Amino acid sequence: MARFDVHAFGHADVPYVVDVQADFLDALQTRLVIPLILKNNYTGKPLDRLHPVISLNGADYLLMTTDMATLPTARLGEKISNLEEPYRLTITGAIDFLLQGF
Repeated sequence: MARFDVHAFGHADVPYVVDVQADFLDALQTRLVIPLILKNNYTGKPLDRLHPVISLNGADYLLMTTDMATLPTARLGEKISNLEEPYRLTITGAIDFLLQGF
């Protein structure tokens, strides 16, 4: 598993999750992930820095940074993509904003 990998999650509201855990912690049995939800399905008002838009497979998703969670590695589905390029700074910026306010 690698940081910024997108994995199928298989839930109607959360089709994908993004692995944001450091690669050197692969020995752990859990991964820190951020859900991706379809932008058009979100009924609230997204906060740009916390919920940036991620384009994946021709659709726009919101990175739901405020809903980060750990999942057992066994719950991660198939790897779909990797978002390091071009979203590395966007994703880490959203996490920094959530945790540090800048």
